[in-house]
Amino acid sequence: MSEMNAETAKLQNLIFGKEIVDRINELGAISDTEENLTRIFLTREHRAAAELILDWMRSAGMRAHLDAIGNVCGRYEGDRPGLPCLMLGSHYDTVRDAGKWDGPLGLITAISCVADLHKRARRLPFAIEVIGFADEEGVRFASTLLGSRAVAGTFVESVLGSRDADGISMRQALIGFGLDPDHIGAAARTRRELLGYVELHIEQGPVLEQQNLPVGVVTAIAGATRLAARLTGMAGHAGTVPMELRRDALTGAAECISAIEAFCRTDEGGLVGTVGYIHAMPGATNVIPGQVSFTIDIRAPTDAHRKRAVTDIVRQIEAIAGRRKLALQLDVTHENRTVPCAPWLKAQVAEAIAAEGLRVFELPSGAGHDGMAMIDIADVGMIFVRCRGGISHHPDEHVELADADAGARVLLRLVENFRAREAGG
Repeated sequence: MSEMNAETAKLQNLIFGKEIVDRINELGAISDTEENLTRIFLTREHRAAAELILDWMRSAGMRAHLDAIGNVCGRYEGDRPGLPCLMLGSHYDTVRDAGKWDGPLGLITAISCVADLHKRARRLPFAIEVIGFADEEGVRFASTLLGSRAVAGTFVESVLGSRDADGISMRQALIGFGLDPDHIGAAARTRRELLGYVELHIEQGPVLEQQNLPVGVVTAIAGATRLAARLTGMAGHAGTVPMELRRDALTGAAECISAIEAFCRTDEGGLVGTVGYIHAMPGATNVIPGQVSFTIDIRAPTDAHRKRAVTDIVRQIEAIAGRRKLALQLDVTHENRTVPCAPWLKAQVAEAIAAEGLRVFELPSGAGHDGMAMIDIADVGMIFVRCRGGISHHPDEHVELADADAGARVLLRLVENFRAREAGG
């Protein structure tokens, strides 16, 4: 066989990959600007994306609708109507200047798997529901997991008063979209309706690429603690205040940031720490900074590990501030618990990967996912798919066609061989 014919045959064997990539590109073209991909909750782009996904769901043999928060929901019945479901899916909103794969890969792959079952007239002893969550990223109203919290019944109504950068409240945006904010509770599901929740997602990191593997088994979604720090010293003239008499808030912040990095680098348990924002005042070249604000994001695979790390880091910051005679204000602004993936679901994901002839490899997720909300009503499992360079939340985010296909094969095998957890198991 010639080299060209061999390559053609290889591509023909990727039965899911091409459709998935084509749909990723089609959905990725729906953006509020031509220059980059941005698709935000309750916008015209949200509506256009929802209509496209609903069409795909119906073509795959599902009944499909838009729920009370703007999630797209499809249902493929089992071998008799009304059975509990295995829920699959991910989100279809994006960050600003995003990549095409974060979220949509899991949603589109799930639709492709159901379409394959429908084409073969295959019904299972449970229903399959596919859900595209309307807002996971939290870009517009600075409140994440809105779609999945509504489904899990943990949506907090007070966020309806949150306003976007244009002063539009979430309540107003929902009404403008054609939804009733007083009926968001109608989106909620109950534990007895779900046998489990499984999400396929790009890794958003470089580990699978380093392991030369297309897919992996997620062990847990790491919890996160975020803090806002403010150090206050004394502003002064850059030329007249001797070094030993300075209360420089910026050099104090720099020492704190270095201490955070050093602490996390020496940890061997998967701890990561990030200072993503810093602001110095008054911000003049010839003035000693008198006040500095910065953020801290700490994540770890277990809550106990993360909480111990936060305690130790806070102590170090307090010591630095005290030694430098800086006033310190430190506030926790966000805290999410770690969500462990259910052992019985991890085992079935591993079986599906092995059955596809791939090496089983486990890894945690440092990024948050909708499973963090869904854990309140269902056991959670996740499949990671390799992404090039580990790049995510960036236009260069990319998944190779063969890896998209491998992820779909694993997910379909998992679904077709899915065994519900036994009571008490």
